Parts: sequence; C-alpha cells; structure tokens
Amino acid sequence: MSVDVVIAGGGPNGLMLACELSLAGVRPVLLERLPEPGEEPRANGLVGRVVQVLDSRGLYRRFTGASHPPVPAPFFMFGGMHLDLSALDPGPLHILPIPQRRLEQLLQERALELGVEIRRGHELVDLAQDGDGVTVAVHAPGGDYELRTRYLVGCDGAHSVVRKRAGIGFPGATAEDVVSRSAHAVLPASALDPATGELLLAGARWRPFMFHRTAHGVFALASFEPGVHLVTTMEWGRGRIDERVPMTLEELRDSVHRVLGADLPMTPPASRGPHVLRRLTGGNTRLADRYRAGRVLVAGDAAHVHSAVGGPGLNLGLQDVVNLGWKLAAEVHGWAPPGLLDTYHGERHPVGRRVVTHTRAQAALLAPGEEVTALRELFAELLEHKENRRHIAELMAGSDIRYDMGDACPVPHPLLGRPAPDLSLATDAGAVRLADLTHGARPLLLDLGGGDELEETAAGWKDRVDVVTATSSRRVPAGLLIRPDGYVAWTSPDEETGDPVSLGLREALATWFGVPA
Repeated sequence: MSVDVVIAGGGPNGLMLACELSLAGVRPVLLERLPEPGEEPRANGLVGRVVQVLDSRGLYRRFTGASHPPVPAPFFMFGGMHLDLSALDPGPLHILPIPQRRLEQLLQERALELGVEIRRGHELVDLAQDGDGVTVAVHAPGGDYELRTRYLVGCDGAHSVVRKRAGIGFPGATAEDVVSRSAHAVLPASALDPATGELLLAGARWRPFMFHRTAHGVFALASFEPGVHLVTTMEWGRGRIDERVPMTLEELRDSVHRVLGADLPMTPPASRGPHVLRRLTGGNTRLADRYRAGRVLVAGDAAHVHSAVGGPGLNLGLQDVVNLGWKLAAEVHGWAPPGLLDTYHGERHPVGRRVVTHTRAQAALLAPGEEVTALRELFAELLEHKENRRHIAELMAGSDIRYDMGDACPVPHPLLGRPAPDLSLATDAGAVRLADLTHGARPLLLDLGGGDELEETAAGWKDRVDVVTATSSRRVPAGLLIRPDGYVAWTSPDEETGDPVSLGLREALATWFGVPA
C-alpha cells in the first residue's frame, strides 16, 4: 500500500499537520502508538502566535466558544519577572488556557471531519528511504506490516524513532542539578485570598500563574479546577535522587518549606482527575541539526526539546507544522517550486534556536545566587522601557523572526516576511476579518486598491491562490500576498514611487507557488 504522507505521532502537532494537509487536498495516514489518548496531564494552555494561527483556521472560537477574536494578554512573565503588556498597542502576546488533553480531543475531531485516517495502536518502529519514497515498518495489534509513502513526518516526541532512524542529529545539553516537583493539591481556604487567588504565606502574597524566585528555589501555583491548585517547586544542587522512589505529596510539602521557609498544608484532591504528582530531575535542551533528511522531516518535540518555562513548546511545534503543511502539499501536488520544502528548515530552525535561547535565559534568571539577583535587578530596569517589553513579548510569541521572502520587493515593507495583521476588511459580501478569509489554508492575494491589475497578474495561479478585493481602514500596502501560514510574501510598492501596483508580484507568486498553470 502506498500513501502520499505518513505522520508518526498523534499528539497536537501530528493532528494539526494532518488537518493542514487535508485542507490542502492531501489525505495523510497518521500512526499513533497509543491505543487511546493519554490521560496524563501535560500542558495547560497555549502561549504565543499559535493562538492567532488557530483563529486563522476558524478553530479559536470553536475551542473557546467565544464570539470575539483573541484578546492580547495584559501581562505575562519572563524568568519569573512580571511583564506588563497592558500599555502595548497592539498587544504582542496571546494566551489560550486549554488542557492539552482537550486540545488533542478537539484537533482529533477536526482531523476526522476532514477525512484523516488515524490508526491508533500502530507504532512506527523502523524506516528505510530511497529517492522515490519511504518504507515504514509498523507494529500493530492485528500484525506487523509495511507502509510505503512519498514523505514521512516525525511528530513522535523527544525520543523520536523517526529522527533517530533518519540519522538526524540531536545535539544539546542536559542539566543535572535541577529538581522540579509538581502536584495537584487542595490548599487551606484560610491561606488563599478569594478576590485575587493569591496565596498568603510566610508574610508574603504569592501571585498565581507566576514563578516566584526565592533564595532557596522557585515556587509557583495555579488553579485550573475550582478548589484544586497545581503547586510546583524547583530546587538546585540538592544531590542525586533515587528515581525509583515514587513522588509523594509530603515530598512536595517538604520542598515548599525549603523554598518558602514556611509550611503549606496540602491534601490530595477528591475529584477524579487525572492529577499531577511528578518529580523531574535535570532537563534536556536539544535542537535537531536539520529538520529534513531527504523525504523524512521532523517537527515539534522530535525537532526540539527545552525548558517548559514560559510555555513555548506547543507554540513552537504547532507553528512548525503550519509552516510545513502547505509546502509538503505543494510537493505532493507537483507545483512546488525548486527548494520550497527546504525552506521549512531554513525558516523554522532559527525559530527553534530562539526558543532554546530564551528558555535558557529564563532558567538562568530563576537560578539561585547573588550574581543572578544582580542580573535580575538590572533586567528589571530594562523592562521598565516599553520597547524592551515588546521585544521580549514578541520573542516569546515567536513573532520576532522575519522570514526571507526573496527579492520580489525592491523596497521591502515592514510587513514583508512577518505575520499579516488581522485586518478588518470591507468586501462586496460584507465586513470580514482577514482571519475569516484564511480558514481554508490557501494562499491569498489581498487587493486593497481596486482595479484589475493584481487579479490579472495572478490569473495563471487561480487554481492555487485566492484573490479577494476589499478595502481596509488601516493603512497598509494596496496589495498583500499572504502564504497559507499567514506570512506576508509580497507587498505592492508605495504609491508615491509611481511603480506599477503589481511590481514584483509575478516573481513572488513563482517563488512560492510555482509556475502558472
């Protein structure tokens, strides 16, 4: 049996990639080794541009039930330091609280609606590739089998079999001296401020959803279920721990006492759960040396692992697959220009390196020591300036990287190579948001100047590029070519130059969407 694309791994990244490919007219086969979705609690939400990406696919309202578009977060944190974003317009960072189990459930529902074939209990155990495709060996309940595919994408996690079998290196480092403990627990009502949710302990107020650094470690608490808190500590340099000894609530309580210098009574939750009760020692920071090896590609944790401080993992991985999906579909359909698939590594690998950089920086700012305290004091001074807060917020959002869009625009506009803003548009059919026009994950040529020149120039690409004529109250170029991942690939020249409005458009269309039909 032969298929166009096999995806190994049925977590959020694999499911989102399957949806993207399906929207582009490719029917992938998704292999997931677990027979049923896992019950273990993992991530608690999405942070960064991925929230706007979900909105651009019509998924934000579906996931939240909200009738409004995503609203920027008024604050966040960096290395346990408060990041006031309320004065920044437009707000650079978005947050969507959603348990990973729920996220996977919703993405699976969407994938099945789009006709994705999901094979649960089917584990990829080996692969062999040649110039025409990849043969994968699959272990399954009904018997082992082989599957032939044109392309294979590994979304199979940090211990990726795909990455290892494809010979993709995974260099990095392992931190040995940090112990992190987390558990869901019920805290005394007398120790909680009902108005703010703050914990009142040791003569201080401990704000939820923040990392608090003390002289002896880090403390955090958050509540995603009424009456139940997720309590976390981090400690440095406490020596080796016997991993065979199960984590207990009493062990966490002792750790809280060491970090805060006060006792915090905790009891197990009475609700069904599942609940967190875990201890993590050390931590890996690794980045694949390449995201593509022939017809094998990797994304998500298979391509990068790092500290979870700041919640960057799903933001990074889901944007990986949205970048990859339309390019892979173009290869399958046969219209991809030369080198298009290589731009996946070229564009996303630097973003992965940026996440490695900022998570390491945050871990350093949380560590104990007088030198770190001095560094934090200086860093706090820098964060008093709005432009520095914006810089950090855009870094964490994953929107600070500018993709190279080639030479089609002689005078690059500030929007070129960056995510398109969610414009409010007036069309013949009525008022729409730009995000409403991108649910189908197709390239979009937005004509905001009227006339026929842009549409006539793009006529040869009408089978793969949508053209929408509209007006915008916001001052932007008269023409915008927007890739399926939401990035601006071309802008029309400034009217004052006197150049034709379509200058460079044909070159940009050919660069990203191949030769005209």
